[in-house]
Amino acid sequence: MLQQTTRQCVSEHCLDILFREARTYYGWLPKAVSDAQLRELYELARMPPTSSNISPQRIVFVVSQEAKERLRPGLKPGNVDKTMAAPVTAILGIDSRFFDHLERLAPHAVDKRAGYLSDPDLAARAAFRNATLQGAYLLMAARALGLDCGPMSGVLHDVVDAEFFPGGEVRSNFLINIGHGDPASVRPRAARFDFDDICQIL
Repeated sequence: MLQQTTRQCVSEHCLDILFREARTYYGWLPKAVSDAQLRELYELARMPPTSSNISPQRIVFVVSQEAKERLRPGLKPGNVDKTMAAPVTAILGIDSRFFDHLERLAPHAVDKRAGYLSDPDLAARAAFRNATLQGAYLLMAARALGLDCGPMSGVLHDVVDAEFFPGGEVRSNFLINIGHGDPASVRPRAARFDFDDICQIL
């Protein structure tokens, strides 16, 4: 049973790491990311919620030079150099058959499987929404562990899928380059909307 505790905010330093000072990196320092770090990263990123715990994200961590060369043809030209230089590239996929795992992940929601099977559009929207949410969790977990990230969607999805997800049930969503970022590669921070520009309190 979960113990009731007083909720506390994380420190200002943590908020800086996760949000205020966090940046997208386009270049990387020659410092490796270990398999143990990737496992620690996943252990954190798997914990936040998805709808009924469906967890549709699938991940391929591209680390070896051989795997990088397999990925190269699926990258758009502007993304090749920074991706080849990254210690790790996470290919984030979406499992279209996520509902086959409801008995294990969501025994309270196994009855939803029939609905997903009968409504492919509903299933596709649930898979995309929740896998993308999980991608954001992975990015934040990486930052929390002292790693830097370069998320990107500039990929040739058919090429990546044929190489890394050949079964057809999983399709690529986006990539995240992960490592220790080169500060010289950071661009000036672009503008953000102010609260009153886009928010309402009703």
